[in-house]
Amino acid sequence: MVTMLVTRPEPDASETARRLNALDIETVIEPLLSAETLSTSLPPATGFAALAITSANALRALDQRGDLPKYRGLPLYAVGDRTADMARRLGFTRVASAAGNFGDLVALLARAGLGGPVLYPAARHQAGDLGKALAPHGIMVITAAIYDMRPAASLGESTRAALAAGSIDAALFYSRRTAETFAALAAPLRDRSKLGLLCLSEAVAAPLVAAHFVRVALAEHPSEAAMMGLALSFARDRNPA
Repeated sequence: MVTMLVTRPEPDASETARRLNALDIETVIEPLLSAETLSTSLPPATGFAALAITSANALRALDQRGDLPKYRGLPLYAVGDRTADMARRLGFTRVASAAGNFGDLVALLARAGLGGPVLYPAARHQAGDLGKALAPHGIMVITAAIYDMRPAASLGESTRAALAAGSIDAALFYSRRTAETFAALAAPLRDRSKLGLLCLSEAVAAPLVAAHFVRVALAEHPSEAAMMGLALSFARDRNPA
């Protein structure tokens, strides 16, 4: 049976592991980032035309801070379907999904015909600058860092041993920062030719390629469903029927 390393933060790591297990893939959960909610002040919803969300962690942070009620009246634009579904579960009624990545969200907002600025509750370290991306379209973005993703200081002892022994066949990566963290923590790993690295996008894969990992594969689409398809394809190639 194929074994895969799940590097996502919790609770997403456990959800992904359950999906992989349902595909007959064994998993090792090793979250390389952990979310910390910040106490940054946020402006009132008045005057904003929409809320932009690029991660479910932003919704979790808003919920933990008790800030959701004051923003539920705004239209919410989410980067992907899972984030959009979470927004609906949390009480947002006007939700649009870009069903893709950061660039898809920029395109969705650019053609939305918004009549005012966008509030963007985000991570302290951002993979993309939404304000800069939307400025050419005449859309003002107010960015507020409401959570931080803290990188792990090291890999767990059992994970290090499993990687060194070659008993982990592949690892899944959903964010560039997670990939960067793994590339740094896995620096002592000498043989980088066997471990499969399954990545959500080319941007996510870039730090791993730069770290000289060679078996890098990309999902057809930046979604959980596409990542599960990629994992299943890898497992079947590894253990053909």
